[in-house]
Amino acid sequence: MSKPLKQIHLAAHFPGVNNTTVWSDPAAGSHIEFSSFAHFARTAERAKFDFLFLAEGLRLREQGGKIYDLDVVGRPDTFTVLAALAAVTDRLGLTGTINSTFNEPYEVARQFASLDHLSGGRSAWNVVTSWDAFTGENFRRGGFLPQEERYSRAKEFLATAHELFDSWHGDEILADQATGTFLRDARAGAFVHKGQHFDIQGRFNVPRSPQGRPVIFQAGDSDEGREFAAADADAIFSRYSTLKEGQAFYTDVKSRLAKYGRRPEDLLILPAATFVLGDTDEEAAELAREVRRQQVSGATAIKHLEFVWNRDLSAYDPEGPLPDVDPVVAEEHISRGRAQVRMYRDPVAIAREWRELAEANKWSIRDLVINTGNRQTFVGSPATVARTINEFVQADASDGFILVPHITPGGLDPFADRVVPLLQEQGVFRVDYEGTTLRDHLGLAHPDAGRRTGAPAERAAS
Repeated sequence: MSKPLKQIHLAAHFPGVNNTTVWSDPAAGSHIEFSSFAHFARTAERAKFDFLFLAEGLRLREQGGKIYDLDVVGRPDTFTVLAALAAVTDRLGLTGTINSTFNEPYEVARQFASLDHLSGGRSAWNVVTSWDAFTGENFRRGGFLPQEERYSRAKEFLATAHELFDSWHGDEILADQATGTFLRDARAGAFVHKGQHFDIQGRFNVPRSPQGRPVIFQAGDSDEGREFAAADADAIFSRYSTLKEGQAFYTDVKSRLAKYGRRPEDLLILPAATFVLGDTDEEAAELAREVRRQQVSGATAIKHLEFVWNRDLSAYDPEGPLPDVDPVVAEEHISRGRAQVRMYRDPVAIAREWRELAEANKWSIRDLVINTGNRQTFVGSPATVARTINEFVQADASDGFILVPHITPGGLDPFADRVVPLLQEQGVFRVDYEGTTLRDHLGLAHPDAGRRTGAPAERAAS
């Protein structure tokens, strides 16, 4: 008996300020004006995507004492943008990255519960930690936490937020559908939490929201991050873009769920994915090469190399050979506030490997960065891209993808118009929304499932 086809989950990541965006393209628009966010969200909803995703930037990054060029436009506040988008969309989920290192549970829980009410149950929280003291300087505590303490705080932060969401629960607040009123008792919203990181008590002043509590995303890839996701997350925002890597990550994380009393379908794995479409595969491949060269200018290539070498390389020609000097290994880094620094644990070894690659392929500095950096995940005609996405999902390399176009805000439109209809024809993607909340779209159980008996009015009467 053949295995039933999995349904594909699709979401859209507003790219904001990062190295996927092609700023020079005439079609590129504002990354801060609301019209850009609204256009992007409406396209995603028109295509019946599960949700829109916003990243977070708590500080403008610096390199060599200067603000990194991709950050000069700034980053508007996530909650403000999502709340505004709730008013111009009806079904699209609204997901925001909010930091657990520099915020407080009561504040974040209240903001997400409010967004869930405003949107009719469409909010989601991507829980992240922050690793660098540079970002911490913007906040009262400053500094940073070691990795094990970051995840310890994050786990307690999320657990505390859940206590706040759940403080309005069950018989403590009963909505009478006949009258539209709430029946409350003295316990409603009351909470007490005493732990290693938080010691708070009081009353949570936002009632239970339409989907119980926001959907929880997690984006860490470390062993601690995978365990955190297996225990507490509803979905993972991952970075694996090849079939083999995706399958290995998928199998590893899903296998961790059982010890927390969870099923494989209780956690969705959604890698980020870029794409380039053409009328033919050959045209798309040529466009992809052009996009990569637009994404990596000579100046960008030098900046990228500096942040591995940890030294000023402005005197080097980006079209020339790699530096013959070794990287500087030191606590103080030339790049501040850039998460990618963590990717290069052994910069001397990376430099050696890159020199060998450049020599073997006759690559310049710019060629090397283009060929070793982020590349488009899906390249081809609409039919090819639709087929490849479906192959990844059916082969358990993912449950779907969070798409990151290289043009803002119109870069999602070609995918919505040319790829989504093909997935719908294959019967692997919805033709319309079947529910109203984000949990409905993702196929996730309501937190109160199994604990409800009858309609609210019936429970009130009993």
